[in-house]
Amino acid sequence: MGQAVILHPDPAWRSRVVITLACIALLWPMLVYSEFKPWTLFEPQSLAAAWSFASGFLAPAHDPEFLRMVLRETWQTVAIATAGLALALLAAIPATLVVTEILSISRLGTGRMRFSARIVRQSVRWILVLLRSVPELVWALLFVRLVGLGPTAGVLAIALTYCGMLGKVYAEILESADARTTDALLAGGAARLPALFYGAIPESASELVSYTVYRWECAIRGSAVMGFVGAGGLGQRMDESMRMMAGGEVATMLIVFVLLVAGADVVSKMLRSRLA
Repeated sequence: MGQAVILHPDPAWRSRVVITLACIALLWPMLVYSEFKPWTLFEPQSLAAAWSFASGFLAPAHDPEFLRMVLRETWQTVAIATAGLALALLAAIPATLVVTEILSISRLGTGRMRFSARIVRQSVRWILVLLRSVPELVWALLFVRLVGLGPTAGVLAIALTYCGMLGKVYAEILESADARTTDALLAGGAARLPALFYGAIPESASELVSYTVYRWECAIRGSAVMGFVGAGGLGQRMDESMRMMAGGEVATMLIVFVLLVAGADVVSKMLRSRLA
């Protein structure tokens, strides 16, 4: 009888080991240059500060005056997100009208756009790239310097960043839809705006509204974060409480913030289910 051959349970183990070692070799310099030192969390001074701050979480602040302030700032956070998204839509819709290729009149018949139309379309695309490439937190820092502390900076920051995001995604959604109705309207002499509202949008209305609602949910989270740089809302009050190491106040605002995001998620799901 021949000798039995014992196969390794994982025939690709050598390549897996090589890939793992290569990933470690690439990751290690990044950890070194980023000064990643998690062991500092366990130093006595860090542990004492963490315990002093975290102990306040066991008794969230519930003073009536403080709760009224939290509710007022929560409403301001929602207002910042909604106003910023509304301004973003006012700029994103015209930008979508320009950059969406299926709305180009010059491409009818030949399938090719005029050179001037391509230049304008590409210029608007680059403007949208610029707007969405800069995070809303950076825009908020800039506007805090320009207009001062308060919700105005947050509204403008969300408007600029989300204009770039909405314009790009709207154009991609419209271009992936069936273009026959839009082409028929344009070929019949309709302008681009009627072709957009009567041809392109009905084909993609559910997806467009779903993405808009999702962006509103993201804007609520973003407006809370921008408060840490002075852009108003619940985040600004949370930053003040954290600076004073008031763990109870921070715990209350975190609970409200979680409920706020959860509520926005529920509203978003309800609207998406209705659209579906």
